[in-house]
Amino acid sequence: MANGQWYPPEWPDRIRALASGELTPATPRRAATVMLLRDGQDGQGGQDGREGHGTGNGAKGAPEVHMLRRRASMAFAGGAYAYPGGGVDPRDDDHLVRWAGPTRAWWAARLGVEDEAAAQAIVCAAVRETYEEAGVLLAGPTPETVVGDTTGDDWEADREALVARDLSFADFLDRRGLILRSDLLAAWARWITPEFEPKRYDTFFFVAALPEGQRTRNASTEADRTVWIRPADAAARYDEGELLMMPPTIATLRALSGYGTPSEALAGASAQDMTPVLAQARLEGGELVLSWPGHGEFTKRIASGGGR
Repeated sequence: MANGQWYPPEWPDRIRALASGELTPATPRRAATVMLLRDGQDGQGGQDGREGHGTGNGAKGAPEVHMLRRRASMAFAGGAYAYPGGGVDPRDDDHLVRWAGPTRAWWAARLGVEDEAAAQAIVCAAVRETYEEAGVLLAGPTPETVVGDTTGDDWEADREALVARDLSFADFLDRRGLILRSDLLAAWARWITPEFEPKRYDTFFFVAALPEGQRTRNASTEADRTVWIRPADAAARYDEGELLMMPPTIATLRALSGYGTPSEALAGASAQDMTPVLAQARLEGGELVLSWPGHGEFTKRIASGGGR
């Protein structure tokens, strides 16, 4: 049975145009996405991927990851499952935010970016987008604490202002007297959208645990469903063709499947390779071959005349 790899029908033509020099690659925009984990709750959510809201309490099983399904009407990856995330806001590096955890210099080295400002912007994007799309905020009034329930009307007004870009994340933290908890995040992977795509992103994948007392919800206008699901179960449903995903999503799910708890995954993140993964396209014996280095399962061979 075919798997659930998202594969746009226009890719072959765009690959040919790139190979012939007719297509100039777009500059990728930096982005961040967060694989939010909680301790699995035996008999709930993880087995069938049902929608759920969690506080991290209950009987523990294999860890679950929070995923959202992009609306079918979306031009890019409509119907595909992904994690909360989005692009870096240019204002995320315009002044220092209140910060706890590893230094910005440490993050710049770990992420492989040019300076501390770039590192701050990427980490801010990860925390901000998780709040905007899942209602979960990795920040607290002190370097050792995290906010509790963020579902009140005043929180929602601030969240909507962030989404509309009427409020910068730094100003939001200042107004609330909050400190960004970078120590609650761990960098996991970096994938760059193929050069033949019209919209490109240089996306940093992070892992984090759901803070005690907070609840996830579908706060994204781009998603029509959210689920808590065990990574291994999500990967199996992708293999069966039931869940649609892009290569970075299924690759990170498979990597997460080997961990028994969120804390184990966070501890294991330091061993993950942050070398950017960029798809390569080449002509080979009358076929277009599309591949992602280090991820052979995603290789696609396309007849030179077109089609899948």
